[in-house]
Amino acid sequence: MSETGFPISRSSEMIVSLTRSSGVTAERVGPKAATLSRLHHAGLRIPDGFCLTAAAYRAQIAAAGVETVARRVVTAEGLEARKLALEVRLGLLRAPLASAVADVLPAAYARLTAASASLVAIRSSALLEDSPTASFAGQFETFLGIAGEVDMLTAIRACWASLWSTRALRYMQMHQVDPGRTAMAVLVQALVPALAAGGALSRTPEGAIAITGTWGLGSAIAQGEVVPDRWTLGRDATVLRVDPGRKERVVECSAVSGPMPRAVARDLVSVPCLNDDEASTLARMVLAAESLLGMPIETEWAKDAEGIHLLQARPLAVQSAHVADDVWLRHPGLRGQPSGVGWSTGPARIVLHEHDLERVEVGDVLVTQVAGPALTAVLPRVAGVVAELGGSTSHLAALARERGIPAVLGVGEATRRIPEGARVAVDGVAGVVRWIA
Repeated sequence: MSETGFPISRSSEMIVSLTRSSGVTAERVGPKAATLSRLHHAGLRIPDGFCLTAAAYRAQIAAAGVETVARRVVTAEGLEARKLALEVRLGLLRAPLASAVADVLPAAYARLTAASASLVAIRSSALLEDSPTASFAGQFETFLGIAGEVDMLTAIRACWASLWSTRALRYMQMHQVDPGRTAMAVLVQALVPALAAGGALSRTPEGAIAITGTWGLGSAIAQGEVVPDRWTLGRDATVLRVDPGRKERVVECSAVSGPMPRAVARDLVSVPCLNDDEASTLARMVLAAESLLGMPIETEWAKDAEGIHLLQARPLAVQSAHVADDVWLRHPGLRGQPSGVGWSTGPARIVLHEHDLERVEVGDVLVTQVAGPALTAVLPRVAGVVAELGGSTSHLAALARERGIPAVLGVGEATRRIPEGARVAVDGVAGVVRWIA
């Protein structure tokens, strides 16, 4: 019998444990889940959980009767492609749960919630996610604070369906991926009751380690809603510099309300959410993960009363710094948190509302307030990104890095100080923005 209480042949094909199973491969559960399992077996702390495999997704596609439709999307165009994708999405959301999944999912969920906290996180782990060339940061769904089997199933269905969202399909098209020939595995993990959370880059262009953090859940960083604290550490995990952020909101979670933002107490807005010892401990965990995976990595983390947990680790591209022309050094500049790649120039395009994105032209430098997911649609057109909120490990920073687009985030008053149309230089390695009015 398996850990879920069902025959191994039935259970292990559809569900694998992150912490109790060996040989958890990216082909079965996607790189995100497979990497988490490797981290655990190497002695690093991750939240307990299980993963619905690619086979479970394919079983659901078959049960919904949309296999043929899914294969037709890649060759369709315009309205026809959108109609076919919607049919697949609705099938995943509405069709009865495939019997092979329904037979094993309740027991796996019951075991997890009996051993851990009752709240869980439901996260995508697509087969094409977290690869060296495509992070898919922020393209799929994540649900935090899920309580109860019914809500868990709803969230799992939404993760499956997010593979067919307009945003994800556009991203896949840019990377020449056929959605009908891939699959969406889904992580179900105990939710870390985070006192603080954030991200880390195991290697900056200068060779240091960069950590970002905020109070509460890390979704505020991922969505670019705060300017996180930022630590720079040496390769020996010694803290070299601390740049307090502007953490004016915190996202917390309860079984009643789910994730909810609230205002941070005024005296904590600029207080670092980790002390130096905690930052050094996290840096050593990041270095251990980097060594295990054999490459520079970007990680997500969360700290609760028991310590620090790693939530994700994916490949990180590292570029060398650009040497600026002397002419730029004579012009006004603002500092922020660098994405880690690139140098570019272009005319400033100030975007204060989502409808302003229609005015963004090829070669513009996007200057905005919130570094949210809506900006993903215009990344192929812009020369650079400057945002008043967000940090080095936000989803937008990750997407800019993989496209080689310089971005500087957490640049206070950027939309007020940089004139519309001014010639702007964005240094995505040094974290500096300069302009010629």
